[in-house]
Amino acid sequence: MAMSSVYGVHYYGKGYLVGSNYSDFVKNDALAKDLLNSSLNYVPKLKQLYLNLTRTMPNYGSLKEKCDVVIKNKPRAPNRLEAIYYFDSIANYTDELRQLQHELRRQIRDYVNENLDDAASSEALGIVILVVVLAVSPVIIWLVRNAVSTIQHYAANLATKAKELKTEKEKSDSLLFQMLPPSVAMQLKQTKQVPAEYYASVTVYFSDIVGFTEIAAVSTPLEVVTFLNKIYKLFDARIECYDVYKVETIGDSYMVASGLPVPNGNKHISEIASMALDLLSGSSLFKIPHRMSEKLRIRSGIHTGPVVAGIVGSKMPRYCLFGDTVNTASRMESTGEASKIHISLEMNKALDNIGGYKTEHRGLVDVKGKGLMETFWLTCKEGGFNKYDPDTDNTQDEDVEPIFMRRIREET
Repeated sequence: MAMSSVYGVHYYGKGYLVGSNYSDFVKNDALAKDLLNSSLNYVPKLKQLYLNLTRTMPNYGSLKEKCDVVIKNKPRAPNRLEAIYYFDSIANYTDELRQLQHELRRQIRDYVNENLDDAASSEALGIVILVVVLAVSPVIIWLVRNAVSTIQHYAANLATKAKELKTEKEKSDSLLFQMLPPSVAMQLKQTKQVPAEYYASVTVYFSDIVGFTEIAAVSTPLEVVTFLNKIYKLFDARIECYDVYKVETIGDSYMVASGLPVPNGNKHISEIASMALDLLSGSSLFKIPHRMSEKLRIRSGIHTGPVVAGIVGSKMPRYCLFGDTVNTASRMESTGEASKIHISLEMNKALDNIGGYKTEHRGLVDVKGKGLMETFWLTCKEGGFNKYDPDTDNTQDEDVEPIFMRRIREET
């Protein structure tokens, strides 16, 4: 405070502060304010006294304004009277602060005396407690021996229960890791909250069973469930061959994405394209269990672009994708045709850059909410891929378990 006041007087007396003097003023002024604020924070009772001081001090407002003028360091005409006034105001302010200093000393002294009194009382109480403990220690020893015997009896049961609990926890963890991406599930377990993430490049796939509504209308509920279970067992088994993540299945709609939650460069484009061709090939050989004469036909759509992904819900959390890329992929599916893979212009360009895939130009398509869009058909992959073979693949068998259930059984 004293150093900053010297530079303040110098400013009003000379009209300006040179660079080194100005920096010293700012440094000392900031240090004085910081020390004062620290004292007020450490001793909250002083805050009210300081507020009363600022209200009752006649020149406090004027002094604050003059300090602000010095901080700005705007050149001005020297004024000896203002320099004297500034010095007197600072001196008066310093005297007022000394009252706070005296009050702080008094509070510290009272606090120390109070602690000494408490220490004396605690010492007396400790002596009393020691006497009581020595008197009742034989009883305590007897009770402890009985307690140890009881604890040992329950320890064996507790160890067994802990082992069973660990087994059940491993089962629930396995199930959680199948419901959510492993990296996301681990974050959810550790932090209870998973922030939404932005992915700059992701490929999204949608498929739909053509004529499912008509099939469901003439089928029993059990037949519909059996039909969906068999086709989704086939799809789930096939997508295990690719770096993709099944987002959700709603009715006859099947949604898959690649490039998240762990980014894989531009690999997601070829992974989804190959998977889509694989699923189309497998579905063409699939037989509807209760309508063996009918062939299954699916309609597929693909688009690539940025998405936002995150956990939605608390009681039954779901890993959901949001963004125009998801909407466009869904529109590609809904405006597509049976047994064909409908892709956007962006997806077609990405496949051209990668190479190895053949597409056909479809033309302009009126897409709801998007207007006219130039789209293409994904027809095949050069060199082929590991297609589904109904003679060697048993994923249509009714006794085939979901993969995550099989893993849980193997772990136990």
